[in-house]
Amino acid sequence: MLDLRGDPIELTAALVDIPSESRHEARIADEVEAALRAQLPPALGFEIVRDGDAVLARTRLGRPTRVLLAGHLDTVPAAGNVPSRRDGDVLHGCGTVDMKSGDAVFLHLAATVTDPTHDLTLVFYDCEEIDAAANGLGRIEANLPDWLAADLAVLGEPTGGYIEAGCQGTLRVVVTAAGARAHSARSWLGDNAIHKLGAVLDRLAAYQPRSIDIDGCVYREGLSAVRIDGGVAGNVIPDAASVTVNFRFAPDRSLAEALTHVREVFDGLDVTIEQTDGAAGALPGLTAPAAAGLVAAADGRVRAKYGWTDVSRFAARGIPAVNYGPGDPNLAHTVEERVPVEQITAVAELLRGFLSA
Repeated sequence: MLDLRGDPIELTAALVDIPSESRHEARIADEVEAALRAQLPPALGFEIVRDGDAVLARTRLGRPTRVLLAGHLDTVPAAGNVPSRRDGDVLHGCGTVDMKSGDAVFLHLAATVTDPTHDLTLVFYDCEEIDAAANGLGRIEANLPDWLAADLAVLGEPTGGYIEAGCQGTLRVVVTAAGARAHSARSWLGDNAIHKLGAVLDRLAAYQPRSIDIDGCVYREGLSAVRIDGGVAGNVIPDAASVTVNFRFAPDRSLAEALTHVREVFDGLDVTIEQTDGAAGALPGLTAPAAAGLVAAADGRVRAKYGWTDVSRFAARGIPAVNYGPGDPNLAHTVEERVPVEQITAVAELLRGFLSA
């Protein structure tokens, strides 16, 4: 059984050693559930439920505030980096960064903080690393919405020991150009759709991203081509071509405003624009009392979150939410994924102080 009361570094390694690629989290969920049922402090009266391959636990102590600790159990496909490997003060392996070290910290605190000053909710969920429709947190929101109520939500995403507030929104669109086919030996008889994309790429190359300060956190936007599609054969002028564009936008824009902005960037070009995916960002919410308390505990080590995370789901419910966990986010999803063990210890101790203060 997972040892929740022992060293969270060893617990991280044990979690990494359980393969849990998205849609294959049953085993790790079983082991997390068994450990929670056996090792949480009886005096706190934790209620524990299972929803698919998600495991949730909460207290009902009547505290004035509730803090929710959430982490996903799944990882991207391993790249020959399971099981874990300890090399001095560094723990290597798939999920060490994203985000089994964060899960380990939350599990350890649930089992060892015996007199919390906040009521606690823990949410360990599945399928975060794939399309949003499969995300276990969305299923919990539909099936068990009252379990997501809190005064502050902390997601254990990797932040290098900083509090990363809010998150960027993300929008993907497909920009399509139409033309007319012809034999490439008689190219003047056709209309080359790929050539029309040159103007789209010129607009992207010249784009100047906006930066904006919100609650002391600077969010920088980015508009990037991430895929090109087109072509029929080596001797055919193509009649259709497209470029997929990803817009990472600051959380002061709504999703609709982000789409409007992208359309403005390509205004006047002979193209069509179709949204294929999108999710709103999350404002920092650092002025809320519970969030301010965590910022104070972290001695003001706060920065903007670059990327989209599930803090957005909590922000949409009016709940201040931050990302805080061990590991360098730049190493997530890489073969070199690794975490300095001192970060696991430091995050655990800071959160212990916050939950007990």
